[in-house]
Amino acid sequence: MTAKPLAIPDVVLFDPKVFGDDRGFFYESFNQARFDTAIGRQVTFVQDNHSRSVKNVLRGLHYQIQQPQGKLVRVVAGAVFDVAVDIRRSSPTFGQWVGEVLSAENKRLLWVPEGFAHGFVVLSDVAEFLYKATDYYAPQHERCIIWNDPTIGIQWAFDGLPVLSGKDEQGVTLDRAECFV
Repeated sequence: MTAKPLAIPDVVLFDPKVFGDDRGFFYESFNQARFDTAIGRQVTFVQDNHSRSVKNVLRGLHYQIQQPQGKLVRVVAGAVFDVAVDIRRSSPTFGQWVGEVLSAENKRLLWVPEGFAHGFVVLSDVAEFLYKATDYYAPQHERCIIWNDPTIGIQWAFDGLPVLSGKDEQGVTLDRAECFV
């Protein structure tokens, strides 16, 4: 598995080595020691989540202001455009974003560390999205930044309007959001 820091170096893209033949494929989707080495610190994952969404569903931009979650995300069916936004005020990349296409085909994983808002939009007819989290879901601490905040300027990879939850429609702009120090 190769690890590549993105334009915001704390966000890391992982490309697994896939062994395939006419019977199918095999790959190691997670190795704690290799992961810790790649991100430069040791983490513990405490929760695994699985979501299924249809085309143009946009989830995000989510984060927890307390009990922040680092997330290791991947797609096992379909494809999404996955985004991480740095919301650490002391960071030189505060307010900047990075995005990658994650799919069942490319089998890539993305590490979104604590201190980032996270979201994705479904590009395929259906997508199944898996992620490991470093802390437990705490709805009382969950916050949402609106997906189309012009100061962030995410160039979402989809046509038309996204399908949003009521919660995501109520997201706030970055200048009104509770952020990390």
